[in-house]
Amino acid sequence: MSARGALLGWCVVCALWSVAGCKDLGVWAFELVPGSLAVAALLVTWPRFRFRNLAYVCAGVHYLVLAVGAKYTYAEVPLFDALAEWLGWRRNPFDRVGHFCQGLVPAVFLHEWFVRASGMRRGRMLPVTVVACALAFSALYEILEMAMVLVFYPEAGPEWLGTQGDPFDAQWDMGMALAGAVLAVVPPLRIAERALPRELPEQAP
Repeated sequence: MSARGALLGWCVVCALWSVAGCKDLGVWAFELVPGSLAVAALLVTWPRFRFRNLAYVCAGVHYLVLAVGAKYTYAEVPLFDALAEWLGWRRNPFDRVGHFCQGLVPAVFLHEWFVRASGMRRGRMLPVTVVACALAFSALYEILEMAMVLVFYPEAGPEWLGTQGDPFDAQWDMGMALAGAVLAVVPPLRIAERALPRELPEQAP
């Protein structure tokens, strides 16, 4: 099986497992459909612009995180309920994992795209631009969540958003996305840099 087929198969299996017995179909769609569209875009553009394998592995891991959150809701993932109880935490921390990935994975893709497609040099402004874009995406997602609640769930905002009693939940979410993006691009870690070959391949015209 090709790497392209493997990514498609992995995401299909994750989606089918996630929708089976999901807590709320509307929540499931909101949480997983955007990720599914992003994977579809990666697969469609694969022949013209193929990212490095590390980027696709990150996408597969992130899709699994999205599938788990869509199935149970981020505030009620069973394994993390048990983890929170064991550690004495007051809230289920799985949403923090999701938002960390929300910063890290887009940063990996953005970094490679900026270098290979836009011709942006690997200087000081590259990591700043990547982190800023990843953080902007995280903030946009928080705004979309708010709009979703106001339109469809006006009586159940805190429950739907999974704030779990934390008045700074949105800020923590964006902070975790920021941490993920920084991990991707800032020395000496540079996860995104490892996704790039030393010699960049030619792209299809």
